[in-house]
Amino acid sequence: MGKNKLKKFAEMETFSNVFQCGASALYKNGQIDESKIVNAMAGHWRDTYFHNDNPIVLELGCGRGEYTVGLAQRYPDKNFIGVDIKGARMWAGAKEAEETGLKNVAFLRTNIEFITSFFSPDEIDEIWITFCDPQMKKATKRLTSTYFMQRYQQIMKPSGLIHLKTDSPFLYTYTTEMLKLNPYPVLASTDDLYAESTDKNGLFEDARALKTHYEKQWLDRGMKIKYIVWRLTPLTQWEEPTIEIEKDSYRSYGRNYQAL
Repeated sequence: MGKNKLKKFAEMETFSNVFQCGASALYKNGQIDESKIVNAMAGHWRDTYFHNDNPIVLELGCGRGEYTVGLAQRYPDKNFIGVDIKGARMWAGAKEAEETGLKNVAFLRTNIEFITSFFSPDEIDEIWITFCDPQMKKATKRLTSTYFMQRYQQIMKPSGLIHLKTDSPFLYTYTTEMLKLNPYPVLASTDDLYAESTDKNGLFEDARALKTHYEKQWLDRGMKIKYIVWRLTPLTQWEEPTIEIEKDSYRSYGRNYQAL
């Protein structure tokens, strides 16, 4: 591990807005360690950290935390938590929030599959999934799969909103098919966000308002950005898409690439 990463990890330990609990810390002898769940703030984010009763919004796979910080600045009457396992990337957003004094921002460094260990039922109002890995090889790793829908339902308020913003035709198609098979109300959907001339109740405006590092890469390459938002109405059974979907044929630029 490079010295720069080690320095960032050390600095993260000093940030008041960062909570860290990866798989190695959460598991003990192959089982979830209950003491870690208590320490992870489940059910107490509003009263212990945010000190208000405002809605809580998660950004899953938050990367550098650009959307988490940007949304927090845009909506001071909401609380935002960025979730990711990549601490060296998360450091950027956490540091910006710390230095600018944003009180409605927190970051949770953990594996997203453990999300139910860190939040209680009805604690989350909304979820954003922005430019995540489409995970084309394994459905259960896709953040919009029924595997994850079941987990989100355990922590979200009934009919909470889920937003997907992606460059990936594969993930957009997969998610569209998942929503056809499972009766979640879709409020807005487009395969070309910036070409839409009409807005759906201001939802496209919100999705356009912020651009992540990776989104700028895709736009610089002339790629279309896709967006879907739906309500997570409670279900008791789920059906996973089985159709063949064409795989994405492109790759990301290198980590140091800067879009114009």
